[in-house]
Amino acid sequence: MRREPPPLETRDPETKTSRRDFITMSASAIALAALIPEQGLNARTMSTRSRNQHHTFGWKGEQFLLDGNPFQIRAGSMHYPRVPRPYWRDRMRKMKALGLNTLCTYIFWNLHEPQQGRFDFTGNLDVASYLRTAQDEGLWVIIRPGPYICSEWDFGGFPAWLLATPNMKVRSTDPRFLKAAGHYLRRLGAELAPLQITEHGPIIMAQVENEYGSFGNDKAYLKSIRDMIRRVGFDVLLYTSDGPSSELLEQGTLPGLLSAINFGGSDAASAFGNFAKFRQNVPRMCGEYWVGWLDHWGEVHHTTSPQASAKGLEWMLSHGISVNLYMFHGGTSFGFMSGANYGPAYQPDVTSYDYDAPLDEGGRPQEKFFTLRNVFLRHPSQGGPLAKLPLPLPVIDIPRFELKQSASLSQALGRPIASDTPLPMEALGQAYGFILYRTRVDAAVHGFLELIELRDHAWVYQGSRKLGTLERRLGQHSLKVDLIPGEALDILVENMGRINFGPKLLYNHQGITEKVLLNGRELTGWSIFTLPLSDLSGVNFSDQPVRGPAFYRQIFVLESTGDTFLDMRGWGIGCVWVNGRNLGRYWRIGPQQTLFAPGCWLKKGENELVVLDIEEGSHRSVQGLKNPVYETMRQP
Repeated sequence: MRREPPPLETRDPETKTSRRDFITMSASAIALAALIPEQGLNARTMSTRSRNQHHTFGWKGEQFLLDGNPFQIRAGSMHYPRVPRPYWRDRMRKMKALGLNTLCTYIFWNLHEPQQGRFDFTGNLDVASYLRTAQDEGLWVIIRPGPYICSEWDFGGFPAWLLATPNMKVRSTDPRFLKAAGHYLRRLGAELAPLQITEHGPIIMAQVENEYGSFGNDKAYLKSIRDMIRRVGFDVLLYTSDGPSSELLEQGTLPGLLSAINFGGSDAASAFGNFAKFRQNVPRMCGEYWVGWLDHWGEVHHTTSPQASAKGLEWMLSHGISVNLYMFHGGTSFGFMSGANYGPAYQPDVTSYDYDAPLDEGGRPQEKFFTLRNVFLRHPSQGGPLAKLPLPLPVIDIPRFELKQSASLSQALGRPIASDTPLPMEALGQAYGFILYRTRVDAAVHGFLELIELRDHAWVYQGSRKLGTLERRLGQHSLKVDLIPGEALDILVENMGRINFGPKLLYNHQGITEKVLLNGRELTGWSIFTLPLSDLSGVNFSDQPVRGPAFYRQIFVLESTGDTFLDMRGWGIGCVWVNGRNLGRYWRIGPQQTLFAPGCWLKKGENELVVLDIEEGSHRSVQGLKNPVYETMRQP
């Protein structure tokens, strides 16, 4: 998705503003429809058997065709890693109840290949099961395999190990990148090609790359990705998806591929008027209709007008235009998976991907759901009457309880890696979490400590003394310090999320990525400790209080389970684990003040809660709420 604010109503608790970001189409834009053969790339209708029935899917003129009949795609985006597997079917049934006939999902390379050559398609990453469940629920599927996906996801879905190759350029014809992407896509093809409509499955379309027009204009690269997708076995309709301006469309698509446009707000007529100057006599589709928006740390929680979204949807449905709601259900970027934007400064994304979607982060229908459902009711599809909503899932309060056990973060330190200069995470085989840099000075020093290219948030200590913090988000890179000789100088750095959109995507190493200066002199002789925090089994908790960055632990007992939102107000900044699952980051600056704890990850009886807090908060207690809390701490 384009990372500019949507042309929707965005409400601040103190002010109300409206934004429009459409770019007027150039009069010189040309229609390329003649270059696209009717009914798809190979000028044929694709067929399969689904539930023992013979189906075809293709296109002719301005219409998609399912079994030879006009078919309007009414899709909703929902991403399998952001929704606990036990809830997949519940959310899909709510899709049907809204009036949708198609599920759209990105595929997440960094999750499926967390280490080069080692793949994972199990549990919540069993995307084939996700798509089969969609088919069971009567939904067609559009996949967006990337390899780049954006999606407010760390590094736009690229695995961090790509950054260990010096000067590799992602989203380019760099042969090292194409080789890695090709290896991933081959493995993905083995998983999903059998689930195409051409092979008895639900997949009707696949996207080539993702909004490439907002990044570059390398047609050779786009052709390479298109050809890879074909070679690994995807023979369904291929398409691209970009913003509606002439520049973005001309840069982001290829002759022979269908093209969708992405936008938000009520003025769909203007967006498709622009598209008509680019292509005609092809199916029209909004590849991402932004019915909500994302949140960054330190900003306000974004909400968008249900009425504006309904107005744009009404216009598209009445004009026979296909649409994909982005997002139908956002869910949660669990663990360390949230990404970041950059413009004009570094903007890390919060853990919640609520997105002000029709279903909230906990999967509950909101006002926007029913407003949009009324639009679909006025425009019945071939599927007949809308399905009924499933019964609500249980939601619980958890009374406030204290976390009485603690352990210093230092317990998670392993063996150090010696280096003359600081090294980024990726050079040490680390993808996510924290990293600690330690050195010593020989004499007392009063002056300035400067971190060159800090990524992204640093806490500086000498011994037990906290000297200060530095934030990339605020453009901070130097700190006045008084150092004594011989005592360890520690710099703890958190990776707050790699940039997932724009040109800075190419420069995404994490940690201290260049050097550290003390009064202009470079410090050397470092011991580096990686802290991926993927395994806390070695941490020994006690009832003795600790100071500084620390883990806090408590067993709490539930008589019944249900979804809840853990209230983290009063804590500083860190991460939370429930029964060993990393729920994500919290940060007192907001706007997100609660973390979603799915009921399917809780147990009747004893449950374990572990909180890492880097900064000492006002108390050490937590409670579970039935609803999320959004509060932004105003900063000077």
